[in-house]
Amino acid sequence: MKHCFVVNPTAGKGKTISEFMPETERYCKQNHLDYEIHYTTAAYEGIEFVRQRASSGEHIRFYACGGDGTLFEVVNGAYGHPSAEVAFIPLGSGNDFCKLFGTRDQFLDIAAQVNGTPADFDLIRCGKYVAINQCSMGFDAEINAKQASFKKVPFLKGKSTYMAALLYCFFKKLKNEFTIRIDGGEPFTQKVLFCVAGNSRWYGGGFKAAPLALPDDGLLDFIIVKKNMNRFKLLGLVTPYKNGEHLGWDITQYKRGKKLEIHSEKAAAVNYDGEADIQNDCVFEIIEKGIKFVIPANSTYFQDRASGKIGDAEKA
Repeated sequence: MKHCFVVNPTAGKGKTISEFMPETERYCKQNHLDYEIHYTTAAYEGIEFVRQRASSGEHIRFYACGGDGTLFEVVNGAYGHPSAEVAFIPLGSGNDFCKLFGTRDQFLDIAAQVNGTPADFDLIRCGKYVAINQCSMGFDAEINAKQASFKKVPFLKGKSTYMAALLYCFFKKLKNEFTIRIDGGEPFTQKVLFCVAGNSRWYGGGFKAAPLALPDDGLLDFIIVKKNMNRFKLLGLVTPYKNGEHLGWDITQYKRGKKLEIHSEKAAAVNYDGEADIQNDCVFEIIEKGIKFVIPANSTYFQDRASGKIGDAEKA
C-alpha cells in the first residue's frame, strides 16, 4: 500500500510544515514506507490531485493533513475509487470530524494512523460534491458563509471567527422560510432557523448539531429547528445547542432518513462540510458505504460501537 500525504501548507498558521511533516517523513523513512507528500497550491486543487492518483487503481491511503476543508477535498477526490482510503491528520482550526473517534492527539499519532483500520463510512451527496460530516441550510449555513470573511481579520482566528460570524448573522440572517421534503414525503413550508443533515456530530468548531449521528449506520440525521420566537430569546439557546441538547426542544423536528430536499424562494446559503454556496434548492442524500475512512489504531471507536456506548445505547 502507498501512503500519500495531502498537505494544506497554510493549516495551523503554517505549523503543518514546520512541526508535523518532518516527523512524518522520518517515520516513513525509518519504516521503509512507500510514501509521497503533496502540498496543495490552491483551493480544490487537492480534489484533482487525489482523483488523478486514485484513478490508477493502486491501493493508496490518502492522509488529509489540514482542517475540515482539506478532508473535504481528499474525500471528494477519493470518492468513487474502491482502492482509495482516507485518513485525517487534524492540523486545522476546527477538526470537527475526528471528535467522534478520539482526541486530536490520537489522530496526530502517525504510527496509529499508518496502522489504523479502514471502515466503510456513508457520505452525503450534495450537488456535484460529497460531504462526510454535515450539510445544512439556514442560519448556520449563513454563519459558515460569513465566517470566510472574518477569517481575513488579523486578530480573529479559530473558534473566534465562528462566533463573530454567528453574532453578525444573528442580527442579519434569521429570516428563512423553507419548503422541506423528507424521503419523498409530503412537503411542508415553515419558518426555520436551520436544517441539518448529519452524517456525524460536530461542526462549526465544536457545535454538536447532530448529537446522535453515526457515519456507518446507513442513515442521515435530519434536524430542523423552527423559528417561532424573537432573536433575543434565541440567545439563550446557543449554549444548549452547542452542547447538543436541542433534540428535545418543542421547536425541533428530529428524524432519521436518507434524503432531505429544501427549497427557498429567496436564495440562501448552503453548507457542505464547511464549504459554502448560495442556492434556492438543495438536496442532501445519503451514499451508503461511500468511502473507506481510516480509524487510528489507538481509537476505541470499534469497541464503543460494538458495546453500544456509541450507538444504540445512546438512542435508548
